[in-house]
Amino acid sequence: MNHETAADRTLAGLDLKPALEAVLMVVDEPASEERLARLLERPRRAVADALRELADDYTAQGRGFELRHVAGGWRFYSRAAYASAVERLALEGQTARLTQAALETLAVVAYRQPVSRSRVSAVRGVNCDGVMRTLLQRGLVREAGAEPETGAILYVTTEYFLERLGLRGLDELPELAPFLPEAAAIEAESQEGVPSFDPDAPDAPGGQYADD
Repeated sequence: MNHETAADRTLAGLDLKPALEAVLMVVDEPASEERLARLLERPRRAVADALRELADDYTAQGRGFELRHVAGGWRFYSRAAYASAVERLALEGQTARLTQAALETLAVVAYRQPVSRSRVSAVRGVNCDGVMRTLLQRGLVREAGAEPETGAILYVTTEYFLERLGLRGLDELPELAPFLPEAAAIEAESQEGVPSFDPDAPDAPGGQYADD
């Protein structure tokens, strides 16, 4: 009995080199020839030859990327000659200003730390997973163990956060009262009244949050 599926037939009809390119565009680690051959249902030798031909083609064409065989597998990398362009992109991401949502989330962490992601979301009233990832990538917050009761990861601000705001310690964070309609709001746990602390404000310690 033939158990071949439509997907199998489609896979068999794919051109090998474009199929390899498509797979290698999405891998997050070098893919071995054996793995690629298994995924594409082709002989390992055919896959190995196609990979080497692709690598030679990219070099001959002077492409901005190259296909390298590293750590027992194959993966795309930007070519060293264009490192300055890639570096510009990376630095741009580090110097872009934080969004209002990121500033508000950072404020909640700063004043409530150590605090879980779900707690921050509850305070802001919106899901903050994406914003927290941004703050982690920027080095402004870090993980600090887990909450004993729930096992949730706790977050705190970093030394870099203090450096960027020009603070010697968290005790130099401004009082909340000037930023609240009613100072008593923060005292009521049921209110979850954490304000949006904007480091760009003229009266914020450390001046303007120039680069982030």
